[in-house]
Amino acid sequence: MDEGKPYWYKLRQLAATDSSSSEVIGPVRASAQWFDRSRVNVLALTIILTFLLVWYIERAKKGEELFIRKIQGLDAIDEAVGRSTELGKPILYSFGLGEIRDIVTVASLAILRQVAVRCAQHGTELLVPNWDPLVMAAAQETVQQAYSEPGRPDLYKEGNVSFLTSDQFGYAAGVDGMMLRQKPGAVFFLGYFYAEALLMSETGHSVGAIQIAGTTAITQLPFFIASCDYTLIGEEMLAASCYLKRDPQLLGSLKGEDFVKAVLIWGFAAMAVIGTISVLLAKGGHGWLGGVFLAIQNWFVTA
Repeated sequence: MDEGKPYWYKLRQLAATDSSSSEVIGPVRASAQWFDRSRVNVLALTIILTFLLVWYIERAKKGEELFIRKIQGLDAIDEAVGRSTELGKPILYSFGLGEIRDIVTVASLAILRQVAVRCAQHGTELLVPNWDPLVMAAAQETVQQAYSEPGRPDLYKEGNVSFLTSDQFGYAAGVDGMMLRQKPGAVFFLGYFYAEALLMSETGHSVGAIQIAGTTAITQLPFFIASCDYTLIGEEMLAASCYLKRDPQLLGSLKGEDFVKAVLIWGFAAMAVIGTISVLLAKGGHGWLGGVFLAIQNWFVTA
């Protein structure tokens, strides 16, 4: 189709015994469209989000203290490592059945780094059984670098970050066996879990370990809450790297995203309230006033 050239269109429908044609439509001319005006709301939201991210990042770089609510599961890492050190027992860390492409696994690697640094500082053994070979390779690199930070690379044992099996319940059985033999003082279940979650957490509870769990799998959260001492719920896992490291870019990004989420939540709540009021006014005989509220609601939806 050439730009600026006139075109006429006619639609013809054919059937087995009959046919029909539409009227000729035209002329129409093609022209370049630099922006889809029906997506103005997306552009506005993108601009607002970008501004908030940059604004919060710059505030964090200037040293301003940005508030992040306490996450007890992350604050308990030092307590868990300290308890294992006092008892002379190892620490067990599991990613569950997550793959390296899962964002929750990437977030768990950041927590593993913090746990490994504490283990290196206290001289505590760290065991990391894996279900996925790629996750195992990433975990080995993470733990090795973490042991080097406090100057204790000699404590790193490559065999402690091991591969068990890619079978779901075979992996669960292997982790349970490690817990029963090694009797860890602390167990971390941070990643993506399926039906094996309760099997492993109950075993950890039976050996008397302090357990910290976290996952984005909402079907397994109730089991972790019931059987573990601390549980990271949903996005608390994704905020862990920022919470532990307090990097200005991570902190600013987290605050900007949370602000936009809050605005969207309040906006949907306002839409629900306005919609309810418009229906009640319409049923009460105030149709014109209900129409006003309905128009406001429609504006919110389209915006």
